[in-house]
Amino acid sequence: MPTRFVITEARPDPPENAVELCEHKGIGHPDTICDGAAEAASCALARAYLDAYGTVQHYNVDKALLIGGESAPRFGGGRTVTPMRLIICGRATTLPQADVTSLIRSAVRDHLATTLHCDPNLFAIEAVVRSGSPNLVRVIGSAAATTRVNDTSIGAGFAPWSYLESSVLHLADVLRSEEFRSHFPVVGDDYKVMGSRYNDEITLTVALAFVDREVTSVAHYFVLKARMLEYLQQCTGSSVRIVLNALDDPAAANETGVYLTVTGLSAEHGDDGQVGRGNRVGGLITPHRTMSMEAAAGKNVVAHAGKLYNVLAFEIARAVVAAEADVSQVSVQILSTIGDPITAPTLIAMRLCTSAGVKEGLSRRAREIAQRELEQIDELSTRIIRGGIRLF
Repeated sequence: MPTRFVITEARPDPPENAVELCEHKGIGHPDTICDGAAEAASCALARAYLDAYGTVQHYNVDKALLIGGESAPRFGGGRTVTPMRLIICGRATTLPQADVTSLIRSAVRDHLATTLHCDPNLFAIEAVVRSGSPNLVRVIGSAAATTRVNDTSIGAGFAPWSYLESSVLHLADVLRSEEFRSHFPVVGDDYKVMGSRYNDEITLTVALAFVDREVTSVAHYFVLKARMLEYLQQCTGSSVRIVLNALDDPAAANETGVYLTVTGLSAEHGDDGQVGRGNRVGGLITPHRTMSMEAAAGKNVVAHAGKLYNVLAFEIARAVVAAEADVSQVSVQILSTIGDPITAPTLIAMRLCTSAGVKEGLSRRAREIAQRELEQIDELSTRIIRGGIRLF
């Protein structure tokens, strides 16, 4: 069946609402570690299938669990007691010249080594991957066939970012930057930014792990924290209030009253992680926006609508906003039906916010933009494999 397009008018949302919330989980957050590990496995499998078969085969490795370890942080340097355990689970077609589980473990370890500043050997990595069911394996055809969708699911996206959303992403980028870390070697990889806006009042609440070997005492911790707050405030401007490590106790007598870690990760003792509990496509959790609950990380890069249609929805929304000066906001939802061609979703619904209303010419142009982006879906797969699209 041909794709049905539904294009309607919408009110501005959420920038004109009194309350807005959004969140970003940083690269070392337990949930983001799981997303990154699953996606590293996905891209490694896709590349291996292209080399071996000339086309990506059936796989989904979108289940990952990080079981936190145990540690004993101490001022000046503590120790890890029990290693963290990272399990990747899924389904994958066999490879003629390689063991799939070994490939996945290697890809995950490489990902940890290149994205985190701690020793990747602190993680015990397991890959539990079985073959897929025959009815799902046959969905992905030969190199000459049109790829069919391997799930019935929803993709969702919007554009542009609100001021709060942009502020959260900007602060997250600062926290991850090497420039920030050169100023503050105490910074760990685990951080989270919670953004809230009440009318024009914006607060960014940051949880950021400190590395114990860089801190000599409670007093030193709070000196570093004050300097860090001043630096971050300069990066965001005076109109944004920043709260850093809200649980800290200024009257603390020892390490237990502050956010101190051995590795820079809360997963060493305080937290566990799972795929799909963190950032959506684009890098944010946005409860006030149209949003799919699908976890994009680890899903098949050519056949899973839960991955591709979420990316595509953002691409369509951004393209419409860029092309139409009268359109201030766009939200997009895309529905797939299992077994249909990936290039022919069941439904594309767009809601456009425009002062002039959604007239026939605008509706036609928005549909043409969506159709053009849809026709380039193979390029999206290639960009994802190369790491060119932010999935979490």
